[in-house]
Amino acid sequence: MTRFTVVDLFAGAGGLSEGFRQAGFTVIAGSDNDPDAMATYARNFPEARAITGDIRDPGVKEQILDAARKATVLVGGPPCQAFSQVRNKTRVIDDPRNSLYREFVDVLRQVRPPVFLVENVTGMDQMGVREQIAADLSLNGEYTVLPQVVDAADFGVPQTRKRLLFIGVRAGSGMTPPRLIGTGATESVALVRFTGTRRPRYQLVVQEHIRSIRAGEGLTDPNCPFIVSAADAIGDLVGLPVGNRVDELPYDRLDAPASAYQRAMREGAGDVLHNVQVPRMNPDTRLRLKGIPAGGNHRDLKDELLERYITGQKWGQDNGTGRLSRQHFYAYRRLHPGIWAWTLNTKADSVYHYSALRALSVREFARLQSFPDRFVLTSDPRKGMIEGRHDGGPAHSRYRQVGNAVPPLLARAVGQMLFAELSAHLKQPKKRKEAVPA
Repeated sequence: MTRFTVVDLFAGAGGLSEGFRQAGFTVIAGSDNDPDAMATYARNFPEARAITGDIRDPGVKEQILDAARKATVLVGGPPCQAFSQVRNKTRVIDDPRNSLYREFVDVLRQVRPPVFLVENVTGMDQMGVREQIAADLSLNGEYTVLPQVVDAADFGVPQTRKRLLFIGVRAGSGMTPPRLIGTGATESVALVRFTGTRRPRYQLVVQEHIRSIRAGEGLTDPNCPFIVSAADAIGDLVGLPVGNRVDELPYDRLDAPASAYQRAMREGAGDVLHNVQVPRMNPDTRLRLKGIPAGGNHRDLKDELLERYITGQKWGQDNGTGRLSRQHFYAYRRLHPGIWAWTLNTKADSVYHYSALRALSVREFARLQSFPDRFVLTSDPRKGMIEGRHDGGPAHSRYRQVGNAVPPLLARAVGQMLFAELSAHLKQPKKRKEAVPA
């Protein structure tokens, strides 16, 4: 146990908690209303208190407050559904659709930890509410708040995933909210589609300056831990069997790790890899994948492959046109082995393997999110639609948990900087220090 502690609100599976744990913090509690996500949280953070339920419930709120009063850092990603306040001049915190965000601010107000972190999607920033959020979180000047947008791929995550972060420190404490600076790889390298040949191809293009050249070199170096491609992340799992109902496999039945990232992900996982089931695939999807090169998508499909039912087997919803609809376009995308993945969503068919004709397992999703192999995704064993559960069953829940998570390596980068700031704070003369909970 370390001196610095974390409580994670709206924790989901625990991406923020995992990153802060890797940075040296002790995780003391996490909360979420999704019982499946909290089953995963409880399994992977046995040292912490897993609080399941709606934060707006008084009993749940009191449990959260009890834990948060002991926290050095309060972290969380409160859902913020309403962006219309820019147009109707309603403040973010006053909009009734943002009640969960308001609850985070209320917990912050009641416990006043030395440091906090709020993460959210960049859509909030695009709607011009950054200043409103920062003002809410400052609690009338009690905190110095630094908003910033970061991309997970710039911090060793094999996936581009932009997030808006608000880091706050107690004003007058002598601490400064750290600004994260990554590799800059996402602005240096792009995957470009080239046509004019018999079949479109996708190739990496590197900007012509020193930082970009280094980023390009990092992507081709399997031992570079800071810039990681999809192949560096999941190349050792290419042989996972399709339709396998057993959700674990001994490592000795898989390829040996071939990159620094794969070796790092395997550390502490034991002899068995979990979450390896690969969904079955219908014949139409298989035919379409054959027509899409690595890095490609529906634009690469020949006209006959855009028919709704190619082999005659009926599946999914028919839109009556006899053709694929726009909603299907996002379901036919293949990774490129030489660059990081695009932002994953919560569905298994949001991405397909770059070489094997198959979808990805939950474990491969987790690898692309930078969850270590020892982190096992699970679900609440109770059957049916229990309170807080989302539709789709256990398998979908695990994809959903990973797809919604904050990448742990991004969280670790934040945690490491905050750990250093807090450690320096403790070394200041006593007259300048604030109390930091042990």
